[in-house]
Amino acid sequence: MFGNFVDKLMIKIGNFFLSGVHSKVTDKQFIEMEIRRWESSPERIMQIKGFLYYENEHDILKRKRTMIGEDGKLEVVENLPNNHIIDNQYAKLVNQKANYLFGQPITFDGENKQYIELLKKIFNKKFMKVLNNSGKAAYNGGISWLYPYYNEQGEFTFRLFPSYEILPFWKDSEHTELEFAVRMYLVIGYEGTRIKLIKKVEIYDLNGIHQFIYDKGSLIPDISDKHKDMYHVTVTDKNGKVTGFNWSKIPLIPLKCNENEMPLLKKVKSLQDGINIMLSDFENNMQEDARNTILIIKNYDGTNLAEFRKNLATYGAIKVRYDGETKGGVETLEINVNADNYKSIVELFKKALIENGMGYDAKDDRLSGNPNQMNIQSMYSDIDIDANDIEIEYQSAFENILWFVNAHLANTGQGNFEKEEVTIIFNRDILINESESIDNCQKSVGLLSDETIISMHPWIDDPQLELERLKKQKEETQKEMEQQYFGADNQEEKPPDDINTASKQGGEE
Repeated sequence: MFGNFVDKLMIKIGNFFLSGVHSKVTDKQFIEMEIRRWESSPERIMQIKGFLYYENEHDILKRKRTMIGEDGKLEVVENLPNNHIIDNQYAKLVNQKANYLFGQPITFDGENKQYIELLKKIFNKKFMKVLNNSGKAAYNGGISWLYPYYNEQGEFTFRLFPSYEILPFWKDSEHTELEFAVRMYLVIGYEGTRIKLIKKVEIYDLNGIHQFIYDKGSLIPDISDKHKDMYHVTVTDKNGKVTGFNWSKIPLIPLKCNENEMPLLKKVKSLQDGINIMLSDFENNMQEDARNTILIIKNYDGTNLAEFRKNLATYGAIKVRYDGETKGGVETLEINVNADNYKSIVELFKKALIENGMGYDAKDDRLSGNPNQMNIQSMYSDIDIDANDIEIEYQSAFENILWFVNAHLANTGQGNFEKEEVTIIFNRDILINESESIDNCQKSVGLLSDETIISMHPWIDDPQLELERLKKQKEETQKEMEQQYFGADNQEEKPPDDINTASKQGGEE
C-alpha cells in the first residue's frame, strides 16, 4: 500500500527538493523529516498556544516565585504566595471578532432562484455554526481547514480541522492551491491494559486519503480493515457493496484570517501576559501580610528568625528581653501596596490589547447617551478594517466551497450549476442607531428601489423573504378592498321569493 502511494507522490514532492543538491532521501524519509520539523516548529507551537490561551491555559499557570539567592542568581522560592490570576481578554477578543463577521447568517444573491434555494439547504444552521467556529479557529491558529464529506447518513456536510493538525504542501508561494497535505492527530488506544496515545497520520492527495501510524519518527502503514487507504467519497448500495470515488480537487479548503496566516495571539500575547502578571502580583502582595511590614527586632528572646516567624504566625506575639541598658522591642518599616498603580497599568494593557488586536471597547465613552451612527462607526473602525481582510480570504475560500457543492449537486442529479453566478454576503453584527437607520430608509423611498431600502433596514435579515411578504400583503389588501367596495355589484340580483312563488302559481293556472 505504501509503495503505490510513494510512486504516485514521487513526482509531486520533487519540487520541494533544492535544485542542484544530490540527495538519497526517499519520499518516505522526506515526509517523515517534514513531519518532525513541523511538529516542534515555532509556527505550530504558536498555533497550539492560540487554542490553549482561548481555553484559559495561559503561561501564568507555570509561573514560579523567585528571589535573589546567595550567589546573586535567581532561585525558586516555595514559601511565598504564588497566585495564577487569568483575565482572559484574548478569548473575549477572539469571540468579538468572530461573531462580528460570522455571528449573523450569510445570505446569497443570484438570478437562479432554484440554485439559491438549494444553497440555503446546504448552508443551513449547522453549517453556520461550523462557519462561526472556523472564524475562531482561524484567529487562534492563523488558518483553519474545511473538509467536505458525506456523513454516515449520506448527507453532504463539512467538518472543521484546526491549524495545528494540518501540514500543507502548497503549489505556489501565495498558498492558494494544495499539492497535498498531511494531517496528524491523536487518538486514545490501549497497549494491553495501559492507555496509550497514538499519533495518526492521514495524507490527502488526488488519489485519496492514505492512513498511517506515526511512531518514533517513522510512518507505519495502518493495515487494519477500518483504517485502510480510503477514497475521498465512498457509497454503499443496497447490497452492501462499497464503491469509492475521488474529487478532482483535494478536499481540504483553507480558511485564513489574513494573507500571512498569522495567529491573533502573536499580536497580543505579551499584553495578555502582562495583564495576568499584574493581577497575580497584586494578589501576591496583598497576601504577604507579614511581609508588607519589615520588622526591626531588638534583643529578641529566641534562637533564630525561623522561630521568630513561627511564633509570630502561631501566637501573634513575641518575647523580647529588657536587660538594663539593653532595651528590647520591635519596630516596623511599613511598605504600602498602591492599588491605583496596578489598576492604571492593567487598564493600559487592556486598551493596548484592544488596539493591537483591532477590536472595540463596548464600554467606550462614545456610546454614552444616545450615540449617532458616526460615533458608532468610529468605534468599530479598527474591527471593520480587520474584518475586511478576513472576508477577502473567506470570499476566496467560498469559490472552492461552491466547487464541491456544485459537484455534489451534479452528482446527485439536482442540477448543473457550474456556471451560475452567486454572491456571498456576510452580514456583520454591528451596533447601529436603529431610529436613525429607519429614518434614512424612509427618506430614501422614491430614490432607491424597495429591495435596496429593505436590505438596509435594521430589522430585516432576509430581504427576499420580506419582499415576498410585502407582495402577499399587498395582494390580500387589494382583495379585501375589492370585496368591500365592489363585491355587491358582482353578485347577481335575485328576485324576491314571493315573486317566484306567484309566477309558479300563475303558470300552474
